[in-house]
Amino acid sequence: MRPTRSLLIPLLGAALGAATALPPAAQAQNFFEELFGIGRAARPPVPPRGVPGGAPPPSAPMPGDPLPADPGAPAAEAPRPAAPPKPVVLKVPGEDAILGQELQLNGLAGKLKLERAGTATTARITLPGTKISQPTESCTVPLADGNPVALTAEGRPEGVPRFEAAAAECPLRFDVTEGGLLVTPLGPTPVCTFSTSDCTTTPRGLWGPAAAGLIPRSAEFDTARGVADKAVRDNYKLMTQRARREDVRPIVTEQAAFSSDREQLCRTYAREGAHGFCHLRFTENRALALATRLGVNTAAAQPAAAATPRPRRKPAVEGMNPDAAPGAGIPVAE
Repeated sequence: MRPTRSLLIPLLGAALGAATALPPAAQAQNFFEELFGIGRAARPPVPPRGVPGGAPPPSAPMPGDPLPADPGAPAAEAPRPAAPPKPVVLKVPGEDAILGQELQLNGLAGKLKLERAGTATTARITLPGTKISQPTESCTVPLADGNPVALTAEGRPEGVPRFEAAAAECPLRFDVTEGGLLVTPLGPTPVCTFSTSDCTTTPRGLWGPAAAGLIPRSAEFDTARGVADKAVRDNYKLMTQRARREDVRPIVTEQAAFSSDREQLCRTYAREGAHGFCHLRFTENRALALATRLGVNTAAAQPAAAATPRPRRKPAVEGMNPDAAPGAGIPVAE
């Protein structure tokens, strides 16, 4: 016991001497901390603080922290800005595909055949109509007494080839579609009246093949319709983005009128609900018209890649238009 006592006495004396300057409670606490080796003597030394304004000492990296860059590595390239969106261009129809084919208004009545002699394009046209004296009876009127009617080429103001017969008894405009012609009267009214023939005609509409040859291609038309609808939406959206604020409202109004005009024009095509030919061609021409207004030269443009086809439509009741709401007749604008 004597060696232990001889070692403790100096420690106790040093602890008591250091604690005399503290309050009684603190003195007792420091005494026991030093006695059992848990006081300041047992603490690790504190490293000196950095010089004010100097850089802080480096800290060890934590898990998940990014690795420091290599000073010798080349600087990373800044991300390139995304390319501005471009108009969607579909395949542009040509008149060569319908030369010599006999087309009918709504695939039902009348006759229209484009012909070419050298560089001149002509048309043989027989317009269907109703008798003035008996509106319940039908009639037909051959323009130019059945002779070819000279057509003038008007370029592609709406993205597709256009011809006009401005000097005919019933002035007409012809916009080429794939497999047909969109015909619009040039007169002040859509009706042409032939008093000597006791016949009145309304030639406006899509002149195309009979329904019997279109129904087997309904799946093809349905897939293409999904591509055409998307092209119209994309080009319409791009047009509104580029337009000035005061020009946006007329564009929106025009787009709403497009859906209504398409329904009005196509609902009388023969068995349109079973094949959708008219809706497809009208939509394709609309997409090309928008692309032209966005600055695309459709004569030199390459068509866009086909989009993913939409699901097949359910078969519709013959004579009904599947895109029209029951009893409505005018769809909501797309």
